[in-house]
Amino acid sequence: MLGLDISSSSVKLVELSRDKAGNLVLDHCAIEPLERGWITDGNVEKFDEVAEAVRRVVKKSGTRTKNVVMALPASAVITKKIILPGGLSEQELEIQVEAEANQYIPFSLDEVSLDFCVLGPSATSAGDVEVLIAASRKEKVNDRQGLAEAAGLKPVVVDVESYASRLATARLIENLPNKGLDTMVALFEVGALTTSMQVIKNDEVLYERDQAFGGAQLTQLIVRQYGFSPEEAESKKRSGDLPDDYGVSVLKPFVDSMAQEIGRALQFFFTSTPHNKVDHVMLAGGSSALPGLTDAVTQQTSFACMVANPFEGMTLSGNIRETKMKREAASYLTSCGLALRRFFQ
Repeated sequence: MLGLDISSSSVKLVELSRDKAGNLVLDHCAIEPLERGWITDGNVEKFDEVAEAVRRVVKKSGTRTKNVVMALPASAVITKKIILPGGLSEQELEIQVEAEANQYIPFSLDEVSLDFCVLGPSATSAGDVEVLIAASRKEKVNDRQGLAEAAGLKPVVVDVESYASRLATARLIENLPNKGLDTMVALFEVGALTTSMQVIKNDEVLYERDQAFGGAQLTQLIVRQYGFSPEEAESKKRSGDLPDDYGVSVLKPFVDSMAQEIGRALQFFFTSTPHNKVDHVMLAGGSSALPGLTDAVTQQTSFACMVANPFEGMTLSGNIRETKMKREAASYLTSCGLALRRFFQ
């Protein structure tokens, strides 16, 4: 299955497999930029243009696989953990979930796509199980499905973006000392317009929050400083083809203000929870690999900071251009998590 992540600024595709020894192999990956306004707040505003971009990214990647896993932003999905009696059949569970879902979902059940998954025995009541319900408006699911079908793909799973990025991050946390046990990681995914933060410990999410800050602000600074059009500025930002004073006049102030935003978000977490530190800060998304950012974050917060490379420890197939992939790796966190669903069905 392909992992296909459609964000406000680009479409990202990842395909993984396993070799005979069971190690993960990165078979294909590709990114195709989207113009601003084609996707807004997770909604598809320009269907044909985005579908065409999906076709291009599939072609660019060289994959022949048709099955695809996609995701909706967390803001488009209502999730709720509930406790149900243990030992129910699949059918009985379904009836119970639908009855419970009515309490939490502000739409009629005819208008939503609903699914659930048994997480395991309840920690609080013996003999019961903890069940996760997820629901989204049908039209949002149909939009994602339609984009895949328009590009000749077969949608198999619709996931939640934050769950997919956590799945990919879990592999990286396992590589930390003591296999990441009891380690508190603050994951910041820096998108074009928003940065989402999740604090994770032992696969549990302790806290999550989105803030309106992202890489598009750097593009705006480039436009203001040099008088380029927004499209020109975006493409020069990606290629690094910028005037000599860019590093000092534009990049450094932006990196510093981004580190401050991350510091502020962490302070917010500390004041609204019993916690007062994290063990690691991980950065992902297109702007996370900006020169000097990890150092600026460590300086600002005093916590160790690293860029999340979701392909760390994977074997690369002959189709992968390593230098390009390494430069863009942090952008692929969600799409890599979606591709991993192939092994976690």
